[in-house]
Amino acid sequence: MKKPLILASSSPRRQYLMKEAGFTFTVEKPDVEEDFPANMPVDQVARYLAAKKAEYFRLKMQDEIVVTADTVVILGNRILNKPQDRDEAITMLSALSGNTHRVMTGVCILSKEKEETFDDTTEVTFKKLSLPEIEFYVDTYKPYDKAGAYGAQDCLPAGVNPCSQDELRFLEEIHRLDLIDKTFTSTQAGVGMVAIDRIAGSYFNVMGLPIHKVHQHLINW
Repeated sequence: MKKPLILASSSPRRQYLMKEAGFTFTVEKPDVEEDFPANMPVDQVARYLAAKKAEYFRLKMQDEIVVTADTVVILGNRILNKPQDRDEAITMLSALSGNTHRVMTGVCILSKEKEETFDDTTEVTFKKLSLPEIEFYVDTYKPYDKAGAYGAQDCLPAGVNPCSQDELRFLEEIHRLDLIDKTFTSTQAGVGMVAIDRIAGSYFNVMGLPIHKVHQHLINW
């Protein structure tokens, strides 16, 4: 990048994906409340929150480019936020069990000259989970920093390639096909909770950042 890049997120997964895609950046978390109007349609919330986080930087920007993001899990017409405690995490995963939900990540890229906001949506189908499986996952992974109380990288069956064709083309272009395996956690060794039956769309979006789209936007700045 010709200008300094700020990733406005404390998410280790977003930081990891940006770094592995080749970006050099500093991290600065925006001090904003992650709330939204009660009557806002659920499919607008992720973009709204990403833009709200970017607004925090607008008045104090110099020559930087700021990237903000927000990920929401939508089941039916209900948003599942980050669980507050063990009981709420178990309740969320029990609701996701055997159902298909949407994961939406909104992204805002802001400089003094311009602003771009976009989002990406992935459909994720969970297999039917038993209560002991859910309790094991919550107690082992403590997913309290994850919307919907799970991380896709923790819940995939061994040997699966979850990436979309667009993501695979992107990884080939940057010569980083190894990034797929590098994101997996212990489920690939048969230890974690295999919860995901199917992913339709971007895998990295479910992790918290559609890095192929972020890369495409940033190289045009």
